[in-house]
Amino acid sequence: THWKHGGIVGVFGYGGGVIGRYSDLPERFPSIAHFHTMRINQPASKFYSSDYLRCICDLWEYRGSGMMNMHGSTGDMVCIGTFTEQLEPIFYELGHVLQQDLGGSGSNLRTPACCIGKARCEYACIDTQAMCYELTHYYQDELHRPAFPYKFKFKFDGCPNGCVASIARSDMSFIGTWKDNIRIDQEAVQAYIGGEIAPNAGAHAGKDGGKFDIDKEVISLCPTNCMWMEDGKLMIDDKECTRCMHCINVMPRALKPGVETECSILFGAKAPILDGAQMSVLTIPFMECEAPYDNIKEVVEKIWEWWPEEGRTVNVWRADPASGIAAAEVLEIPPMPQMVKSRGAT
Repeated sequence: THWKHGGIVGVFGYGGGVIGRYSDLPERFPSIAHFHTMRINQPASKFYSSDYLRCICDLWEYRGSGMMNMHGSTGDMVCIGTFTEQLEPIFYELGHVLQQDLGGSGSNLRTPACCIGKARCEYACIDTQAMCYELTHYYQDELHRPAFPYKFKFKFDGCPNGCVASIARSDMSFIGTWKDNIRIDQEAVQAYIGGEIAPNAGAHAGKDGGKFDIDKEVISLCPTNCMWMEDGKLMIDDKECTRCMHCINVMPRALKPGVETECSILFGAKAPILDGAQMSVLTIPFMECEAPYDNIKEVVEKIWEWWPEEGRTVNVWRADPASGIAAAEVLEIPPMPQMVKSRGAT
């Protein structure tokens, strides 16, 4: 295209957050001779006030093109199109007036992102906002000063529904889960069967799908066949449950996640052009998830200590296709069957 990287541009003290763009036809189109992009670190769960959004829009209208992307793949608010001489004034106003930081770009920790979490979701098993906030602040140096072989992404899902798709879009995925049994309200189960409560929280109320059939719509769709009706009660063999969330999503007033909640940690999601998208691999099934998350930071730092030596210029787990087994060795934990994606990856 007519756009090219014309060298590195940025703000003083940071190595990331600004993506340089120069036109190769500056004489013909002087107003867009430079068209740099600035990534702005989104708040946890993307909660904005209208006043803040007005200020950002006014700032970018004044010092940039006025074009914005809400939001980029990493999660940042992306402000597209400004000149080099505007970068420092924009950064000063972001930091000193709006108390707002730049996000990550380049071979560094990209801006951590999370789902709406316990702020509004009854399914959230972990406080995704608190984790995202803590790790964003704790790893400021890794976020702003690229020193990795390649980019590295954290994403935090409060439950296995995966509303930020951490399992597909991050090198290190955090997914809230539970260790005990799914909670069952048998009266509510009967209310669903009797048609007193609409399934799927009424999401399909405008379509005539006929009377709710718990066997057809819930039990027979369980991927491990761990559910059945017995004497008019819904039974679940919880040790076989893979936490797919389908039954809970269909009957949210009857079924809820357990109360003994922790997070699962997975590694290695990537989307190489030839191989296609690959999901991350379960590495630590259950890990305590309490602030200040020192146990999680210890895992992160073990990975970062190993990766620059082995990864060179590739994604964290392309250094070793058997990503789950590699993680087990690096983290000094016993390998588990869940880590094996295929016979060729062991």
